[in-house]
Amino acid sequence: MPKSIDTIPPEVPHEVTARLEGVTKVFDNSTAVDNLNLDILQGEFFSLLGPSGCGKTTTLRMLGGFEEPTSGRIFLGGRDVTYLAPYRRDVNTVFQSYALFPHLNVYENVAFGLRRQRLSKIEISRRIGSMLEIVDLPNYEKRRATQLSGGQQQRVALARALVNEPALLLLDEPMSALDAKLRRQMQVELKRIQSQVGITFLYVTHDQEEAMTMSDRLAVMRHGRIEGIGTPHDVYDSPSTEFVASFLGASNLLDGTLVGRDPEHATIKLGDATLVSIPVGRMPDLDDSSVAKVGVRPEKISILAQGAKTPVRHNHLRGRVRVSTFTGVGNQYLVESEFGAEVTVYAQNIGHESAPRSGDEITMAWPIEHTFAVRPMQKTHDDNDEASEGD
Repeated sequence: MPKSIDTIPPEVPHEVTARLEGVTKVFDNSTAVDNLNLDILQGEFFSLLGPSGCGKTTTLRMLGGFEEPTSGRIFLGGRDVTYLAPYRRDVNTVFQSYALFPHLNVYENVAFGLRRQRLSKIEISRRIGSMLEIVDLPNYEKRRATQLSGGQQQRVALARALVNEPALLLLDEPMSALDAKLRRQMQVELKRIQSQVGITFLYVTHDQEEAMTMSDRLAVMRHGRIEGIGTPHDVYDSPSTEFVASFLGASNLLDGTLVGRDPEHATIKLGDATLVSIPVGRMPDLDDSSVAKVGVRPEKISILAQGAKTPVRHNHLRGRVRVSTFTGVGNQYLVESEFGAEVTVYAQNIGHESAPRSGDEITMAWPIEHTFAVRPMQKTHDDNDEASEGD
């Protein structure tokens, strides 16, 4: 087996906590991670997001040393750790099951890693007290793990991982066992804790809300590759592929054909010959007459009052309301466009206008700058697979 390199390669900047260079992992004849290149920056909350089978957990396990890559290199803090054992890496992991010791109390669970470092009792006690304050569990030292709620167990697991002050903390869907209300509370708490301790977090999840709420940056994975990467705002508003647009939130994606462009905007014709404008920075590099998917998020669309003119610098589309649903905070409409495509619209409940009803003919409008385009996705038989080994 190749030996690890202990020197700091000049090509890995000091602000990069973790780097993957051309990392591939093959299980039998199945490629779980495919030539992955990724930098995770020092002190950031980074999430790997994607459906089951996309390779996100396998990527985390390779960073933690629990799996060896088939090819490629892994750097932590500039050090090549590709073939180092987990205990020789400056990394800790919080698992889905929390992996607490049920026969030990909170203090001893958190102290486990510190005792292996042969620290003094005073230093151990100081660190544990400080960490339990950070995770909002002061005075819980004597409670056993079996006496804690799911959220409290997660906090203890987090304290045990953070108290060793790793350069990188790996979190493998740690909130999957919590109910929806507690999960939302813990999203805010986890981001607060990460900001307070300043340690780099790599969070793996299939939950879009978790990734959007907590992440400084995120990567959307599919078939072992990264299809979109950036801040949550950038990836949501300017998705790079049809898969990213569909997976991260709801999107209306309409078939169209490129018919023209200028330095600022491209023009795409939809199925009923309606022309829509798209900022050139929010569409792929297409040849003339190329087929594309025109996208707009449901919350960006307004329903115009009867007889109202389309606002300047807006795209518009006519249709008939098929379903109108009141959700409390707003209304959701399913609209059939004049050329048969279905469009979803979210309208906030602000109480000023009457809501369209099923069967009403309406005009939908949205700002040009909120329009994007992507290439049509080439679907494969793997898109519905949920093989656990490649998760």
